[in-house]
Amino acid sequence: MKLEGRVWLKESDKNFLGSGRVHLLELIGKNGSISKAAKEIKMSYKAAWDAVDAMNNLSSEPLVVRNTGGKGGGGTTLTSHAKEIIKVFKALEEKYEIFLKSIAKDSNNFDDLYRNIRRINMKTSARNQLFGTITKIIKGAVNGEVELDIGDSYKIVAIITNNSIDSLSFSVGEEAYAIIKASWIIVSKELPKKISARNIIKTKITSVSKGAVNSEIKMEAAGKTLAAIITNESLENLKLKTNDTAYAIFKASNVILGV
Repeated sequence: MKLEGRVWLKESDKNFLGSGRVHLLELIGKNGSISKAAKEIKMSYKAAWDAVDAMNNLSSEPLVVRNTGGKGGGGTTLTSHAKEIIKVFKALEEKYEIFLKSIAKDSNNFDDLYRNIRRINMKTSARNQLFGTITKIIKGAVNGEVELDIGDSYKIVAIITNNSIDSLSFSVGEEAYAIIKASWIIVSKELPKKISARNIIKTKITSVSKGAVNSEIKMEAAGKTLAAIITNESLENLKLKTNDTAYAIFKASNVILGV
């Protein structure tokens, strides 16, 4: 079984851009002529111009401009906005293809396909899901170290298998998110001088919720919220309260990465 799909961008509930229109734009850019572009893809001149007019009308800036007269004898050219849109659309198509391959992998029938879709759409009980950009990947013999920038120069380091790095198609510059369970986070009021945990994030406590046995501490860093679960005894010993500075500490091996 083969899974296929197409990407369409809409504007004001109308189809604005799809692979066919992007291909037309590319050919206009290559030939400098709508008529030549239309002939190359066996489209009528009128249909090509109608497609261009529709795109120009829906776009915030013109994508194709008509040059009349002059030394070059006229023609049509793509604007810089059109070139940027083509670039973005191609990137979207690549990501969409990766998505289709991920759910079609090992799917020989509709039951397999449904199970794969369920796995992708699964929800996690982990309280902390931080979005960022991969800034460094170092591979070892079996495991690799991945560094994720979550903003404001805050970095999270994760240790995952090389197989996971490859299967998730991780590369520097790609976006990903880090998942850390609240119970995996250690809270300290002072910056540790020596500790084996790779991740130490300076935060500001935004709320303290005391339960029967444990307490939930919410902390803010880089505009993101981290939640930690600690015992009530630890809460009393540390004397944690709202607006205090605290350090969220967790091991690199306790960070799960996803895309």
